[in-house]
Amino acid sequence: MGAGPGDPNLLTLRGAELLGKADVVVLDEDAFGPLLQHCREGVEVLAGDYIPRAKAGKLVVRVCEGDPMLFSSISEEAAACAAAEVDFEIVPGVPPATAVLTYAGIPPAAAVPEFRVVDAAMEQDWASHAACPGTLVIYNGIDQAVPIAKALIAGGKPDSTPAAVSSAGTTTEQYTVVTTLGRMQPDLKHAGFTEPAMIVVGDAVGMRDRLSWFETRPLFGWRVLVPRTKEQAAGLSEQLRSYGAVPEEVPTISVEPPRTPQQMDRAIKGLVTGRYEWVAFTSANAVKAIREKFEEYGLDARAFAGLKVAAVGEATSQALVEFGVKPDLLPTGEQSSEGLLAEWPPYDSMLDPINRVLLPRADIATDTLIAGLTELGWECDDVTAYRTVRAAPPPQPIREAIKGGGFDAVLFTSSSTVRNLVGIAGKPHNVTVIAVIGPQTAKTAEEFGLRVDVMADKPSASALAAALAEYGQKRRQAAVAAGDVPRRPSQTRRGARRRLK
Repeated sequence: MGAGPGDPNLLTLRGAELLGKADVVVLDEDAFGPLLQHCREGVEVLAGDYIPRAKAGKLVVRVCEGDPMLFSSISEEAAACAAAEVDFEIVPGVPPATAVLTYAGIPPAAAVPEFRVVDAAMEQDWASHAACPGTLVIYNGIDQAVPIAKALIAGGKPDSTPAAVSSAGTTTEQYTVVTTLGRMQPDLKHAGFTEPAMIVVGDAVGMRDRLSWFETRPLFGWRVLVPRTKEQAAGLSEQLRSYGAVPEEVPTISVEPPRTPQQMDRAIKGLVTGRYEWVAFTSANAVKAIREKFEEYGLDARAFAGLKVAAVGEATSQALVEFGVKPDLLPTGEQSSEGLLAEWPPYDSMLDPINRVLLPRADIATDTLIAGLTELGWECDDVTAYRTVRAAPPPQPIREAIKGGGFDAVLFTSSSTVRNLVGIAGKPHNVTVIAVIGPQTAKTAEEFGLRVDVMADKPSASALAAALAEYGQKRRQAAVAAGDVPRRPSQTRRGARRRLK
């Protein structure tokens, strides 16, 4: 099965289907590990001989780079399967020859009479390739890029012929240098290219300035630390990926049940028996805690019938909607307890038969909401729905990257994420861009000696990611305007390898 050129999203539908059915998967985990997300739990992962598994009746998927029938030894493996009387299927993959060029903004065969792909690992007649009137794509040639360029010039190609070299194609490590055959040596001298890389020769290279879309994303290649659990960060991480970033989730808090469950048990009973007029949710974790209690008692969202439900913000509202409950009250301005209080109606004995509000919250929640509701004439049952404790420190490589400038940015979505991250992993390096969700989080970050670079225009994780993307885009545009190669923040720290134009 062809895995494509590097971007796991370029896997074919047939490839994903087979991975989902596989008993055994044969792959290089360093290169193709993300593809295991398509597999069943418990799938066997191999790196060696797989024919005995296939002969035993196992469905084996052998993962190959790119397209398995293009410059590959897969035909020898297929012959070995046939000799062992093992049935096989060959699933094509997206070939790097077209995909890497497309991601680099170079049209493989636009308005040219020929598109030629050659393997430099095999003996080639470069004089004949010099006569190619279209686009020439060269695999496995990075170590011989300069001699190849000289051979093409000797074969009749003008030394001014546009050329490009692109490495780690279709991944967030993709890096492309545009040059000419005559300037191949000086322009590649400090680039630090390694395989997999691809050399492209022809006028199509000149269209990159207009068609480049992948490497020009605002946060392309930025390694962004997201101090949240995978469940909390899912939407945020996907948004960051759309900007070209590489998000890495590091939990800073662990959510645990309350030490004594009786308070929650009484609250659920009161909710069902009509003790409350309102239920106010201040976090998605509170929704989760109530939902789990409901499931424990065999209840579902119908138990909210007749109740009014308030949510403090978008994430909490979304968690309620997924539970089957549409909130009656949301802040129209600031997404906080203060914003919710600004919308909350005062208690009116003529309109409200009950004056009591259920408030399931964290054990460390502030009393702002209770005080405000009390002033409005409501009585609050403040119930500890869950406890938040500091998470365990992340692995050593993550801690070293945080303190050593290995991350380009960190997103702080609350004051507690600032305190907890510094507590379990240390302060981010001064080259790391600090992005915060609002003024209170900014104040906490500054108290810890962090320089705040980005603040969201409204207190939501989505707005925070968008603000970081805008910052990255401005930074990129400034570098281009100054004639410099755009560099990620982590590349500006002392000792970081510089890639030159």
